[in-house]
Amino acid sequence: MTDSVLPPADAAVPADAIQTIGDAAGGADIALAGTGPVSADALAALAAAIDFAGQALAPATLRAYRADWQHFCAWCRAAGWSALPAAPATVAAYLASLAKTHTSSALVRRLAALSRAHRLARQPWPAADPAIRNTLRGIQRKFGRPVRQAAALATEEVRGLVATCETTPVGQRDRALLLLGYAGALRRSELVAIEYEHITFDKDGLRLLIPHAKGDQANAGANIGIPRGSAPDTCPVRALEVWLKTSKCEHGPVFRGIDMRGAIERRALHPDAVRQILRKRATLAGLVLPRGERLSPHGLRAGFITQAYINGARDEQIMDHTRQKDLRTMRGYVRRAKLVTESPAKLLGL
Repeated sequence: MTDSVLPPADAAVPADAIQTIGDAAGGADIALAGTGPVSADALAALAAAIDFAGQALAPATLRAYRADWQHFCAWCRAAGWSALPAAPATVAAYLASLAKTHTSSALVRRLAALSRAHRLARQPWPAADPAIRNTLRGIQRKFGRPVRQAAALATEEVRGLVATCETTPVGQRDRALLLLGYAGALRRSELVAIEYEHITFDKDGLRLLIPHAKGDQANAGANIGIPRGSAPDTCPVRALEVWLKTSKCEHGPVFRGIDMRGAIERRALHPDAVRQILRKRATLAGLVLPRGERLSPHGLRAGFITQAYINGARDEQIMDHTRQKDLRTMRGYVRRAKLVTESPAKLLGL
């Protein structure tokens, strides 16, 4: 965290006053009130408040905002325009400069980063200005293209993936990771964050504590249940038991790196390792994706929702297991699953 104090709202703020959006990012949206002497206890409390505020956003979000803000500042310096406060025309021109190289979602995120920087510096942010709003809409109309969604990896695809997993430690780890990720509808960040202490086994399966999850801003945590499967080769509980025994894991991270000599490391896998494992297994399995869709760890989560819906699970059952709060998000996956099977075109008698 930075020790700098944000300027008052009416001060002229040069672009360099906030070096990075990450440094100012949660924080430091707090300022001292009053002009009298401040006690050591009050200063300590303020420092603690700044530290807590700095944790208001996820680290990945802060990193993205930091990079976006730095890029905008560099662009403004090269153009000779002010970055803070930024005029609506400046922001519009910046969006136009990115139109051919960035997706619509990337531009929206850039605007979010710029908005946060201005709010942290107590500067007005012209979000609704027509120059910004209409420029973004025009870019979306001219350069907009369909989003390549993550291909839903349902039970058939997951069976093919785990069939490539050898009986080696690497294969056992990958089998457990893929099956647990699918059965638990887990995000890759949740998968690599699993620790031995989060797992409770019983005769019917296991209970998994997810202490930190996307959308769980208060870190209230969530518990999900994963039953034993009917087939030994694809049972997520059995696969995890085998991996825990092989890795001799009795505490700490469950899914760990394995070096070139086959030695199991103590550190947890990086989230991107899940993508690399999935890509490796998909290549070995000869997995063919639907046109316009992409291979992604999120496909395990999408596949769970798709398969659960096809097999008759209720909306509330799916949402409770996936920890989703927005019915529209879940319904988006369901809609993809029934585009053909429940199309009204079946009623045309063709």
